[in-house]
Amino acid sequence: MQARTSEHADVLIVGGGPVGALAALRLARQGRSVLLVEARARDAAVRDARALALSWHSREQLAEAGAWPDALPATVIDTVHVSQQGSCGRTRLDKEDLQLPHLGVVVDYPALVASLAEVLDRAGVQVLWQSRVTSVKSLSEYACAEVETPDGARLLTGRLLVLAEGGALAETLPCVRRLEHDYHQCAVLAEIETELPAKGVAYERFADSGPFALLPHGEGYMLVWTRSQGDAAKLVGGDEAGLRAELQQAFGERQGRILGIGPRASFPLALRQLNKVASGRVVLIGNAAQTMHPVAAQGLNLGLRDAVGLARALEGAADAGDPAALKRYAAARKLDSHVVVGFTHGLIKLFDGHHPLLNTLRGLGMTALDVIPPLRRAFAGHLVFGVQG
Repeated sequence: MQARTSEHADVLIVGGGPVGALAALRLARQGRSVLLVEARARDAAVRDARALALSWHSREQLAEAGAWPDALPATVIDTVHVSQQGSCGRTRLDKEDLQLPHLGVVVDYPALVASLAEVLDRAGVQVLWQSRVTSVKSLSEYACAEVETPDGARLLTGRLLVLAEGGALAETLPCVRRLEHDYHQCAVLAEIETELPAKGVAYERFADSGPFALLPHGEGYMLVWTRSQGDAAKLVGGDEAGLRAELQQAFGERQGRILGIGPRASFPLALRQLNKVASGRVVLIGNAAQTMHPVAAQGLNLGLRDAVGLARALEGAADAGDPAALKRYAAARKLDSHVVVGFTHGLIKLFDGHHPLLNTLRGLGMTALDVIPPLRRAFAGHLVFGVQG
């Protein structure tokens, strides 16, 4: 039996992942009552193979909310090395470009989620665990959500309803449409052991068979490799030696020999973006508002900026669902969201062909970015801090 929670709060939040949890912490700090609804059980094991690449700005936003304890296991990123297979030219982004302690960190999703759950408890945020929202509605004075809980169906109300889940509820809202592009690709995930230590260097490599990232992860790396659906199935189900040889051929000897590859997992890739992120007293953040290709590791960082942006837009508003405040939020987030989604989608299209002339032009572009410091710093700044209007 769960502890009984109130039926009304200033803010209802659907989705207890990093984006929803950060929004809850920031809004509770404003003195608002917050009720968060999460589908998983409080102590259920989080079965998610992802290692999250967070920008240093995202890490600091979580730390400022008390959600980044010193004991949280994380691996720093000091340098990002970008290159393409079969062509000269590369770009190297360093922490010194932005005068930051680090460019980012890599943390396992289960570890971050567990840390956030503890912080929500300490902050006094009410959480309705093991509960699923079946419908949402916006009325003139409040929003409501029908919820299936272990104790039965309940109706919750709030001055504002924040959707921070996977986005399934968004299209039930008036005038909200989802724009979608299926890449017909999957991301293959696996832990990689290399001959040389990572030393804070992350790699983004545009290989002939598909772009991949190698993220520093403990003593080794986490591989995120975009492949066709057929290739992904073969890599996940095939033998380790075959994948190791294929990755070595695509990556080269930058980290010496690839010594081992751990268990593999995959997930499908699609671009989804809403035509609007606010509908009445309902606002959408994180994956509820947009999901994108994992290239350049921008998705979660964009979602965390959504959470922070929402809290800033509501500062000083007596009504958490104040239409003017939500309008400010939507306007403030539009540029960052559209630029980042367009950037990641454009990268996939740009590196989709492998004609020698096209390879050369891309190599020249990466070299120009590398040797022109103001351009390189601006590019790195957008990756770390987002795009400001």
